[in-house]
Amino acid sequence: MKTTIYMVRHAESAYEFGQERTRGLSTEGFAAAKRVADFFADVDVHYMASSPYTRAVQTIQYIAEQKGLDIVEYEELIERPIKGLDYKAPWDVLYEAIRASFVDKDYALADGESTRKAQQRAIPIIEKLLEEHHGENIVIGTHGNIMTIIMNYYDEKYGFEFWDTTSKPDIYKMTFRSKQLEQVERVWS
Repeated sequence: MKTTIYMVRHAESAYEFGQERTRGLSTEGFAAAKRVADFFADVDVHYMASSPYTRAVQTIQYIAEQKGLDIVEYEELIERPIKGLDYKAPWDVLYEAIRASFVDKDYALADGESTRKAQQRAIPIIEKLLEEHHGENIVIGTHGNIMTIIMNYYDEKYGFEFWDTTSKPDIYKMTFRSKQLEQVERVWS
């Protein structure tokens, strides 16, 4: 019996320094979240989980309302901070740090979290969901970096280049047999 996890990367959200946890979707982001819910209209969803970050929850909120399901938030599914959240860094520095973190899974900027550390906190939640919701369809509200890190754990071809091609929002359908990843399909267009 197969279990499906739909990884839903959050829609557009304007960056605000110091508001990583609480910044919500933009007007464009809310419109995209409605299109995400439209995609799921004919999908039988059994369970919904999310990062507790506002933008991730808001992106799947319309699905939850449509399906009459609660969204269970997991702190372990927050976005990976490649640098400490208390200081700013230029985008080109962050971009190169993300690249380096998929080559060296122990790499991170000062006070940041490496790919390996992020996997160590997130994968136990994914494994728990696969066990507790065996044979079901699960929707997870997520972020680009942690989504790629989770996918990378199951198949290393999902790394920096993959992350760099994802959109906001984006949806990836991960099909598992037991806890073995069988297929990943991008289902958002």
